[in-house]
Amino acid sequence: MLDRPAYSASADWVLDTLQVTAAAGLSEAEAAARLARHGPNAIAGAEGRTTLAILLDQFRGAIVWLLIGAALLSGAMGDIAEAVAIVAVLAVNALIGFAMELRAAKSMQALRALARTTAQIRREGRIRRIDAADLVPGDMVLLEAGDLVSADLRLVEATDLQTDESALTGESAPVAKSTAPLGGSPALADRANMAFRGASVARGFGLGVVVRTGRATELGQIADLVAGTDDGTSPLDVKLGELGRQLARATLAIAVLIALIGIAAGRDPMEMLRTGVALAVAAAPEGLPIVATLALARGMWRMAQRNALVNRLASIETLGSTTLIMTDKTGTLTENRMRLVGLILPGGAAGPRAVDIRADPALAPTLTPTLTPALRIAALCAEPSSEGGFTDPMEAALVEGAAAAGLDRAAALEALPLVAIRPFDSELKLMATLHRGPEGVVAAVKGAPERVLQRARRVAGPEGPVPMTGPTRAALLGAIEAQAAEGRRLLGLATATPGDAAADPFDDLVLEGFACLLDPPRADVAEAIATCRGAGVRVVMVTGDHPATARRIAADVGLVDSPDAPACLIEAGRAVPVPPATSTEGAAVYARVAPRDKLDLVARFQRDGGIVAMIGDGVNDAPALKKADIGVAMGQRGTQVAAEASDIVLRDDAFSSIAAALRQGRVIYDNIRLFVRYLLSCNLSEIVVVAGALVLGLPMPLLPLQLLYLNLITDVFPALALGVGPGAADLMARPPRPPGEPMIGGRAWRSVALDAVTIAAGTLGAVAIAGADPRFGDPGAPTIAFLTLATAQLWQALAMPLGEEGRLANQATRNPWLWAAIALSLALILLGVVFAPLAELLALAMPNAAAWGLIAVAGFLPALANTLRRRTTVI
Repeated sequence: MLDRPAYSASADWVLDTLQVTAAAGLSEAEAAARLARHGPNAIAGAEGRTTLAILLDQFRGAIVWLLIGAALLSGAMGDIAEAVAIVAVLAVNALIGFAMELRAAKSMQALRALARTTAQIRREGRIRRIDAADLVPGDMVLLEAGDLVSADLRLVEATDLQTDESALTGESAPVAKSTAPLGGSPALADRANMAFRGASVARGFGLGVVVRTGRATELGQIADLVAGTDDGTSPLDVKLGELGRQLARATLAIAVLIALIGIAAGRDPMEMLRTGVALAVAAAPEGLPIVATLALARGMWRMAQRNALVNRLASIETLGSTTLIMTDKTGTLTENRMRLVGLILPGGAAGPRAVDIRADPALAPTLTPTLTPALRIAALCAEPSSEGGFTDPMEAALVEGAAAAGLDRAAALEALPLVAIRPFDSELKLMATLHRGPEGVVAAVKGAPERVLQRARRVAGPEGPVPMTGPTRAALLGAIEAQAAEGRRLLGLATATPGDAAADPFDDLVLEGFACLLDPPRADVAEAIATCRGAGVRVVMVTGDHPATARRIAADVGLVDSPDAPACLIEAGRAVPVPPATSTEGAAVYARVAPRDKLDLVARFQRDGGIVAMIGDGVNDAPALKKADIGVAMGQRGTQVAAEASDIVLRDDAFSSIAAALRQGRVIYDNIRLFVRYLLSCNLSEIVVVAGALVLGLPMPLLPLQLLYLNLITDVFPALALGVGPGAADLMARPPRPPGEPMIGGRAWRSVALDAVTIAAGTLGAVAIAGADPRFGDPGAPTIAFLTLATAQLWQALAMPLGEEGRLANQATRNPWLWAAIALSLALILLGVVFAPLAELLALAMPNAAAWGLIAVAGFLPALANTLRRRTTVI
């Protein structure tokens, strides 16, 4: 409805254009008409996956479609039992995966549930509170401390009004608001006559007219940017998908080749088709999807114990493969809470000096009298809320800092009772509190350092106030600039003696000093960054703050070695070195970064081949959070838009959880590669057994239904136990995996092939021996082959050492879950022999004692041979 930016026009022009008066507001009829025209004041959140979509996702992948094809072919050939069994295995895998994914999705939906927000408005001359979704352009909204701004407003009135816009701009300090029009094209953080949706009112009162609602607001435009950002596919999804396609192609090629060879050799075509189905069933690792899902789900539950909410299961593994972490500063590396860290004292003839009160919080008795006047102003010059606290974080920091230095506000007020408060004047950039002293009314004044310095006529000295001179003013200005370069935010502190409460408290000031405030680093950040860097993960700060502030925080948390370390500004979308840096390469600090710049930086690091994690909490972080390979949002201080764009939400905002998640991701990936290698060695051994029997002219040693039953047992329980191990102790001392590294490398494939051939040799050897010696009875080749192969595969699970571990004493043999899984698998295999209905279905017979002995020896020897052969295993 406006043809020019609201901030550039006068408040009266905006009201006239929107056809509303500040005193009366809109009529109910006009508000209803505008609501119908503009729609509700809502921002569409990120759409979660539907239950049907989660279920259908379980049937993606080449392995699943390979098994579906085998089931259809078995049904067409009249092998109904085999077809039903294959479908049953697919259904079990799908249901377990569906349950895990649905649980994760419901957890995220619970986080997305937004409490209804309201707004206090003026309509038809009456003040009332309505649902914020019903706000329309032209509504007059009243603001007071503690309110959330629900739409973009052009301010009409502002009394000591300050808003916290850190969620939008990244700036931690509240922004003073005014009503005067602005020239040019000021940045978002400089539009002092606007209040934006997503901000909160830190102090004061205001009245604003709604100029934009819903998706048209600044917050809504960022949300649209998030919705338009492609979050891609996780590296684990890519690698598992590629592995599945490779196995499917290889299986089809082998099955077709062997079937054609058999037909050419005069074998029955139907028998060869059944052989092809058997090979397909043998090769397909049916347990891969279910074991991968359960391993990731266990990682999700472990992270939940650390207050980390996981949106997608694969996100944990992705974080473990991260090579670079981009993190915001405010509220992520810092507490998003101001703290008094020092004072600049005028010092008289000796010149100004800076005192770091953090170095000695108790303060030496000889120093306390010097600091007392400035600390007294810090304690007194504050405006509490109706509840008694301080909504302005800087006022809270001053009062708390003075108390920590031994000057309590209550005691100061008892000595100098409060008479009146002059609220912060946005034009003067000063505020004052007036107190009754022994010789009349005195004023405690604070404000912008340059304004206090400008109005000061005298300056405190060791022997009392002395006149302010030009050199003294210049020296104080230099001290202020030096502290600002250290990342401090400064406030001038002064006194005056107006005589009575009606006089001007800002005249003839005596400068007592300057308060130095800092948004301090979080206590756990330095250790977490050290852990990440020790793991070879590069950490980069990306912030909208000034470079000096950013570099100081980076030095305090150990991100850089000194405040002079390389840093970059982002100007016109380009990374520009900040002196003394000469290059943007390897910089750990990026300052003055806009939301779209963060998105570009993520894309740049990804183009360089990195796996990028983005940590943030504000609305301005959301696009980069979604674009990154893994987005991590802060749950307590973070915004809803940031949480919806992220893969992981830290509900306790503990930065140390990032390092824990990194390790958990690496554990999961190592475990996945371990059980994938186990699955491949087992399934390849089945192919070799079937193909070997065909080549040697032996009868079919294994039937499709037997292979399916065997795979369901050995591909799930032992593999699952291998997938939930605690991981190696030195995981966080290793560099990140190269992003392009395959899940199973060339050396691992050779080891898999040798393992499979050894297992198959033992199985075919047992079949040959049993068939040639009558002492072993006549249980049939399928029974001997099935039981020997099952035993060999279970022993193989114990022959899977990690890295440089011992041949017999390794993580696998020390895993109690693995021993339990082997015991359960043995019981289920024996059930297939002793339980008559199942034995009949599987075509198995009961072996005699000699045959059992042969099965035990032939099943154990391959694992022993593989263990002795293997010095180390690279996974």
